[in-house]
Amino acid sequence: MVKRISRKQVEYIASLAKIRLTPEEIDKYIEQLGSIIGYFDKLNEVDTEGIEPTSQVTGILNKLRKDEVKDFLLTKNALSNAPDSVDGYFRTLSPFKDK
Repeated sequence: MVKRISRKQVEYIASLAKIRLTPEEIDKYIEQLGSIIGYFDKLNEVDTEGIEPTSQVTGILNKLRKDEVKDFLLTKNALSNAPDSVDGYFRTLSPFKDK
């Protein structure tokens, strides 16, 4: 069952997304979005009486570990192959700044 969505609703959604649609695209999205909304109506028809809500079904639990501070990479090693650095930081040139 295809649910009808209005031209005004599609135009509103497009404005929220900041996109411009041609009249042909609006007609296409009226049909497509209506079809998607129709699927939700089908889901509403499913009898879920007595079914307990679930948030995950795999049984996998989070494996947590203790946070430990470790030396990972020394600054001098990180900068060793950098073409340019200043005061322990990578130096890059902005493509927007005058040279």
